[in-house]
Amino acid sequence: MRRGLAVAAGVAGLLVGSLGGGGTAQAVQARPEPVACPANVGDKATCYTGQDRNGAYYAIAVPKRWNGSLVVHAHGGPDLGEGSDPGRSVGDLDRWSVMVDQGYAWAGSSYRRGGYGTRMAAADTENVRRLFVDEFGRPKRTYVHGQSWGGNVAAKVVEVYGKKHGPYDGALLTNGVMAGGSRGYDYRVDLRVVYQYYCQNLPRPSEPQYPLWQGLRPSSTLTSAGLKARLEECTGVASAPEARTAAQQRDLDDILAVTGIPERTLESHLRFSVFTFRDIVHNRLGDRNPFSNVGVRYSGSHDDAALNAGVERFSADPAARRDLGYDSDLTGQVSIPVLTMHAIDDPTAFVEHEAAYLASLRGAHREQNLVQTFTTETEHSELSNAEYANSITSLATWVRTGKKPTPRSIAASCAAFDRAYGTGCFYDPGFHPSPYASRVLPRPGRLSWPAMTASQERSWSRIDGVGIAP
Repeated sequence: MRRGLAVAAGVAGLLVGSLGGGGTAQAVQARPEPVACPANVGDKATCYTGQDRNGAYYAIAVPKRWNGSLVVHAHGGPDLGEGSDPGRSVGDLDRWSVMVDQGYAWAGSSYRRGGYGTRMAAADTENVRRLFVDEFGRPKRTYVHGQSWGGNVAAKVVEVYGKKHGPYDGALLTNGVMAGGSRGYDYRVDLRVVYQYYCQNLPRPSEPQYPLWQGLRPSSTLTSAGLKARLEECTGVASAPEARTAAQQRDLDDILAVTGIPERTLESHLRFSVFTFRDIVHNRLGDRNPFSNVGVRYSGSHDDAALNAGVERFSADPAARRDLGYDSDLTGQVSIPVLTMHAIDDPTAFVEHEAAYLASLRGAHREQNLVQTFTTETEHSELSNAEYANSITSLATWVRTGKKPTPRSIAASCAAFDRAYGTGCFYDPGFHPSPYASRVLPRPGRLSWPAMTASQERSWSRIDGVGIAP
């Protein structure tokens, strides 16, 4: 059923541009070529890789016992490499082989470049779906799945491409960053300024100074290893508690207490607030500031008055915040069934992101299209395979029958999958997350993006195809 991979001219036009630029356009779009499947897929499927006309590498798997439906995967991150990573989509296929186990074909894009750009990533995700259809025919049903930032990307796919009677039949969003970019990173904004107040080594007094909303000055050669060393220098977080100095322990205690960030993910959150913020501000927003902490009162330290008097303050450029919001925030305009699953003790994308997402759908009067489930797991990047298999099956049953499941019915159906996978079922069907503002300090006076109308979204956006123009 190989029918060529020419993409309609309208799609090619749509995929030109991204949040801050769109990678190198390819003159020829490579057809998918058969390759050896990754280890976890093995001989259960035939696997293919290729590169689309925008430069995005992709991977596809078609099970030998295909159920006729497709899962399109949106990966997380964002990775910060300059170009598309040819190994990323193959690694994702290996990691999400549970979907192939369940009989679904799988397709995933590595995206045309690294760096931030939710609409860019959503467009590349939609493009790999079209590639699959051109090559293998239209699936019986199509589902989009994303985890972490990929959950934000997949949710954007739902809003932009997932219209009723459109190409997507349902969405599975797991441990997703569902509050969007304009407020979803506020706790990392707070970490960036609180860290610098206590540690004074990013930048050091002897180094060129820059506003902290930049994350890192554009010309800095600091590496992840160098950042880790500075964090250790200040807090001793990688050392045993008894090996820390009293000053290190006090600074660590204050940073954790004020920001609410778990100790085990402090380094990864700080890394995002440095390197990914630099990418967002410098590479994607033309050195404009989308972040604010004006009016935020920090508490929980040994001296809150001194902290609030001394911490760096800044207000967002409204146009920059608007553009980041247009790219990544969610309006709640959902027309297809969406199932979410989130670890209650997710240390990276806090579970309160789900409260923000529910509020978005309620604001758009679309909450009937959403079912949210929660598990007692404590990791961000990986949940139980039995739960993934159960979730995609529950979503597919909802789509096929029109009967909306409940968190309790989904929890009850997991045991059958655990008999096959043995990875456990950890649902808590009675759990409801607290409001997002209970976990992440709100910015006073901010207009919530979901409150904007569709016409405001269009008029406020500076777009070039699928993202923000530089």
